[in-house]
Amino acid sequence: MQLNLEIFSPVHQIKNQLFDEQGIKVFLKRDDLIHPIISGNKWRKLKYILKQAQIENKTHLVTFGGAYSNHLLATAAAAAKFGFKATGIVRGEEVNNDTLFLCRLHGMNLLFTDRESYRDKPTLFNKYFCNDNNAFFIDEGGSSAEGAKGCSELIDELTDTYDHIFCACGTGTTAAGIINGIQQHKLNTQFNAVPVFKNGDFIREEIDKFLTTSVDYQLHTDYHFGGYGKTDERLIKFIKQFVADTGILIEPVYTGKMLYAIYDLAAKNYFKPDSKVLAIHSGGIWGLLGMKDKF
Repeated sequence: MQLNLEIFSPVHQIKNQLFDEQGIKVFLKRDDLIHPIISGNKWRKLKYILKQAQIENKTHLVTFGGAYSNHLLATAAAAAKFGFKATGIVRGEEVNNDTLFLCRLHGMNLLFTDRESYRDKPTLFNKYFCNDNNAFFIDEGGSSAEGAKGCSELIDELTDTYDHIFCACGTGTTAAGIINGIQQHKLNTQFNAVPVFKNGDFIREEIDKFLTTSVDYQLHTDYHFGGYGKTDERLIKFIKQFVADTGILIEPVYTGKMLYAIYDLAAKNYFKPDSKVLAIHSGGIWGLLGMKDKF
């Protein structure tokens, strides 16, 4: 089966009085519009992973994630769309929620495992699928060189240049790909990573292992709001206001934190006047399903 992996991801300007006062222009790369479910960096990271599975004649995608994992849902939807079987190995006790309902609806089989066993994913894969010659291992979040390659193509699509590019960071794969794309095009653009984990300095090592060349970039580690999947009233208030002002859905796990960082940095005079800033909407809005009680 030929994989049709075309992408439509426009760039929209975000207007705000703060940006006008600072003399800057902020734009949003709408990767959330690539696909209703396989959206954002999930589509980009899966692109070459799926192609590699096809090259190896693998028909069964096996991947990993938490109970509210956007990656699990994206993989389930991609498997259904492109004719693969799919299994998700889920961290923690067996639960039912909206995300896992949608995974099952797309035909994904779910296996739950304890958190200690989950740490060693290759061993888990071999435990369940060592005798399945059709099974294809996909790391959590699509973390891989193939994933970084897919994300690097985001830069190919840009028709303008920017002084800064921002994106949220979980595994570091998307960040590494974008940095590689900036380098390939020899752009004078400062990349800014916003880790969504507490003590997010560790993400530099994760990013660096997928870089094609050593390069300087900025980490903004003060916007985790308590850690992965954590939030507080400041972030929720910001998201409500942003969605109401723009009509663009964002969530509190990734894009919400990254955009909050841009607004906060602008208020602190981080950007020089006349700067052009591009923020990457990395999709994942289904993450809202697991955080409805926060709103």
